[in-house]
Amino acid sequence: MKHRNSLLCLVVAALSAVAPVHSLVDYANVFIAPQDILNNTYPNTGPANQTIISWAQSSVQGSPWTVMNKPFAPPSGDYHDYESWAPYEWADCSNVHNTTALTPEQVWQQCNYVNRDGQLNPANRVVNNIGDFETLADAVLYNSLAYALTRADDYAQNAASFVNAWFLAPDTKMNPNLNYAQMQGGPSGQVGTHTGVLDLKCMVKIVSAVLLLRETQAPKWTSDIDAGLTAWAQQYVQWLTTADIAKQERAATNNHGSFFYNQLAALQILAGDTDGAKGTIEEYFSGIYMGQIAANGDQPLESARTRPYHYRAYNLAAMITNAKLGQYVGVNAWNKTTSAGATIQAALDYAMTVPPGPSETSYAAELYPNVAAVAAVYGDPAGTYAAFLAKAEGADYVSDACFFWSQPLGDSGFAAQLASATPAASVTGKPTVGTGSPSPSTTAKGSQKQDSAALARRVGGVYGMLVGVCALVAGATLFELL
Repeated sequence: MKHRNSLLCLVVAALSAVAPVHSLVDYANVFIAPQDILNNTYPNTGPANQTIISWAQSSVQGSPWTVMNKPFAPPSGDYHDYESWAPYEWADCSNVHNTTALTPEQVWQQCNYVNRDGQLNPANRVVNNIGDFETLADAVLYNSLAYALTRADDYAQNAASFVNAWFLAPDTKMNPNLNYAQMQGGPSGQVGTHTGVLDLKCMVKIVSAVLLLRETQAPKWTSDIDAGLTAWAQQYVQWLTTADIAKQERAATNNHGSFFYNQLAALQILAGDTDGAKGTIEEYFSGIYMGQIAANGDQPLESARTRPYHYRAYNLAAMITNAKLGQYVGVNAWNKTTSAGATIQAALDYAMTVPPGPSETSYAAELYPNVAAVAAVYGDPAGTYAAFLAKAEGADYVSDACFFWSQPLGDSGFAAQLASATPAASVTGKPTVGTGSPSPSTTAKGSQKQDSAALARRVGGVYGMLVGVCALVAGATLFELL
């Protein structure tokens, strides 16, 4: 028995030397055309393929997510209305003169609120429709990707059931509006603001997933679900193009405007309005984009914020997504220059030269998917982009999911190393839909999202799990010897 335990510990020690599996990354935004997945024949994407499947399997925890999951209703009284609280608003209850402790709802309704740009108020996630929607979008995307890679029906079934729960099921569907998104709080702040339109920017991920399920003719993606989501999207597009706060967001010249165009164009594509999507992308690149990148590649509107590294990477993700959406509908904007003569590539090149400041080191990884995307489009003949990623992440960049759809991109020799060191991912396992109560991983993900802008990146705990197993075995051996 002692020899078997020792052998097991040796095996565990060997396995623990393998690079840990990535935990799910919530990219700021991404549009993936079906052909980027279905026509991918690059031999160095095996580790990223495995990551996608792993993320699909882990993403179901805490499902299903619905807009109904909140402790109290928005001012309309209808739980089907999406609700969120502005992330940088802080309560000042000196006006209330209360004699007892206030509940979160009372604080929200009665206290005055003040804005502190860049200072995130965790109390504003008491109502967490935004976190649930972001988690939903990731789960739909990765389960659809996993289906395309494996053709295991369970993944497509997951994606379909998640979409149905959030958008279509009578008891849980979301009303197609953001009338109560990013409310500012207080007696006069019980209405939505234009910044709240940003909350649903990740509709782009869901559209990417749906296009892939359509292209692969996934049996679990039924005509009823497809028609229902299309009808919902059409109603929501009507709101996006007519509501006052949506019009204000469309006019925003910084990342808010960029992400608005992400969302609108993607929904138009979903609804089959290709001409509308073309017009939307052309409007962006001939409009607010023209003032977003300076001659040296800086993004002045983002650099002026309290977290410049984060916001440069954030708006880059939106610009890249708009260019990808444009490419899908026949608009080539990759070499479109701003009024200052700069391109998206120039913005990325500049961002790579400015490291995060001491208060922004946790945001460093937000830039990496943009580096991969730019390398795949503009090329990397000198290996500059691959070298940047290798220095920043080591082998991890090759096993990141975005490496799969950001091709061609050099792997710095890491792909072969990972392929020889990492067991093949299971493609036959049947992922199980969660019970509806948030799992620890889901909760951590929601709390680690810095705001609706942030990318939450968490490195997995495979190593820790293996060490724990070995510790248990060692303990059992010690008990045996006593």
